[in-house]
Amino acid sequence: MSIQLKVIKPSVNNMSVRVFVRAAGLDFEEHDVYGKTRDADFLERNPAHLTPQIEEAGLPKGTLWESCAIMQYLSNKHGLSDLYPTDPARRAMIDSAMFYIIGTLYPHLARATYPSLGFPLYAGEVGASEADDAAKQAAAKAAEAALAEQLEVFHKFYMDGQSFIGGDKPSIADIRLAATLEFLAVIDYPTPAWVKDFLAAMEKTLGNAYAEPAGDVRGYIQYVKSQ
Repeated sequence: MSIQLKVIKPSVNNMSVRVFVRAAGLDFEEHDVYGKTRDADFLERNPAHLTPQIEEAGLPKGTLWESCAIMQYLSNKHGLSDLYPTDPARRAMIDSAMFYIIGTLYPHLARATYPSLGFPLYAGEVGASEADDAAKQAAAKAAEAALAEQLEVFHKFYMDGQSFIGGDKPSIADIRLAATLEFLAVIDYPTPAWVKDFLAAMEKTLGNAYAEPAGDVRGYIQYVKSQ
């Protein structure tokens, strides 16, 4: 039975898994659940109302969300060692890179880009508070400024002269990073040359598996910037 994949197409979190299942050649059915994640039937399966989400009979609860967890699970299940190496040391680096993305890089990137994207920020964030516009803009700019150091961590530490975090081939960490970086376009970020080269290499290597999901994100960004 094919993997049932529930997505919201403008999201880079969703883009990660959308690229992954295509690049891995897995059998899947994709369902756009934009505007439906608070419906009763969705919440019954996924009380966190998060996407991407997969549904498979073999899962303990029948469903799984969080992009990195989905890619790890499917890589393990289908033996996709090219995308998620089995060597403990190499796998640790892939895991570390993904945790750094979701724990450090992505929160700053969200604070910098979500206001321009029209996405709501999390409770407790300046952008979600009663602060005035000047304070919200200052917070977004501070988050944007923090990105330079974090991006350099990927360049110097995780890649260290390699084309990808995974070495000479993209890994699931590369997929997660590349998808994340797509949102930089909405704020016209001064993208380092290595980031441009990395994104181009990802699209060239993965072809339509990358280009198709990326097109949905880029199309949304283009729409937002045209308003």
